[in-house]
Amino acid sequence: MPDKKNIHIIGLCGVGMSATGLLLKEAGFEVTGSDAECYGPPKDILDRGGLQLRMPYSPDNISPYVDRFVIGRNAKLSPETNAEVQAAHASGRPISSFPEMLGELTRDRQNVVVAGSYGKSTTASIIAHVLRHSGVDAGYFIGAEPVSLPLPAGLGTHPTFVLEGDEYPSAHDDARAKFMHLHPRDVVLTSVVHDHVNVYPTFADYQKPFRELLALTPDEGIVVVCADEPGALALAEESGKTLVTYGIDHGQFRATNIRFGSVTTFTLLRPDGGNIELSTTLLGRHNVEDIVAAASYVLTRDLVSPEALATSVASFGGVRRRLDNIAPDSQVPVYEGFGSSYEKARSAIEAIRLHFPAHRLVTIFEPHTFGWRNRANLSWYDDVFAGSELVFVAPPETQGSGTHDQLSHEEILQRIAATGVRTETYDPNNVERAVAELAPGDVVLVLTSGSLEGSLDALREGITSRFS
Repeated sequence: MPDKKNIHIIGLCGVGMSATGLLLKEAGFEVTGSDAECYGPPKDILDRGGLQLRMPYSPDNISPYVDRFVIGRNAKLSPETNAEVQAAHASGRPISSFPEMLGELTRDRQNVVVAGSYGKSTTASIIAHVLRHSGVDAGYFIGAEPVSLPLPAGLGTHPTFVLEGDEYPSAHDDARAKFMHLHPRDVVLTSVVHDHVNVYPTFADYQKPFRELLALTPDEGIVVVCADEPGALALAEESGKTLVTYGIDHGQFRATNIRFGSVTTFTLLRPDGGNIELSTTLLGRHNVEDIVAAASYVLTRDLVSPEALATSVASFGGVRRRLDNIAPDSQVPVYEGFGSSYEKARSAIEAIRLHFPAHRLVTIFEPHTFGWRNRANLSWYDDVFAGSELVFVAPPETQGSGTHDQLSHEEILQRIAATGVRTETYDPNNVERAVAELAPGDVVLVLTSGSLEGSLDALREGITSRFS
């Protein structure tokens, strides 16, 4: 019998699951895991982190030495349909969700939970990068892949632990929001805009977990909140907690004199009157707002100096799939945005238009999340692609389609076309069709939270080959 505790993660290739696996391995556990498939950043993360992956799902993946299971909430992990999950339940050994495990690992740390409908991955990544780049060995957990950090999660030795907090339910048998397990001392709240309509049908339903998160903040804690986002500000003010406000137009910390370019510069106004000149290679107004959020937190908590903040922000390379150029050798730039919601898609399109005003914008879009596929959100398509001259739309994801009022591919195409934007079908099995429509002077924006049915690499290679 091995000396170390053995943990088996079912659904290891989820971004949160793989990051949790990294923390467990660093904490000294023997970690194995399984999944049905693995592609994109999680595959690279597992390889770099040295985590063992077994595919596909099978009871045979479970070692006799396993002491405990962590099981994801993916639809493929229902105990009624997944034999490996059934075997885990039948074993009688403890089963946890990944947010429960995160809570256990960080219970004795000074946790800052970064939450919101959008901006949380980037803001949490900036905070973690600024701290570590400045010599503060903070722990961190990011549900994405930060470019400037070695891995999406690390234990660190400093009391501060930075956690991206998700409002989605924790497990099939635990409807609590994931961030309710994370023991916040402080909260950074970027936004509260109705999302995940399959879980939270009304805005009041969606607000509820955020109210519960803010209520967990202790008396000595602070809530850093975006003063430019009415939904977040209203809940923060209602909470009665100690607030620190930030924004571009409003807030105690504000960005002014913004000069957008290949390097964007701006002045950070502080409540004490001390201004800091900052620069970033990130694209768009929304990324400036996220930098101000991170700066507000680390300066209020006096974790870094103004000079260290400026150096760290300038060196931050962003987050994968958050407007990174995935075809750097192509004369037609190709940026990938994480288009999981209306607000994220709009901010990505606005950023590309801001930085490439003279280029024709071609957007390649996959309706992957429940939000994009739900008939209640059909109006999202009425203006989300404003600024795009041509939009290719991939077929909507079908997983979980029976659990909500699913839109058809044709309905989505027709709704976008009715706005006057030229709309074409994107065929994952014929990426050449989309490549042939491009011309010198274009800029391409890929918007999806999926993989374009596995065609993204072929699309990138096709564009690079034609325009190198």
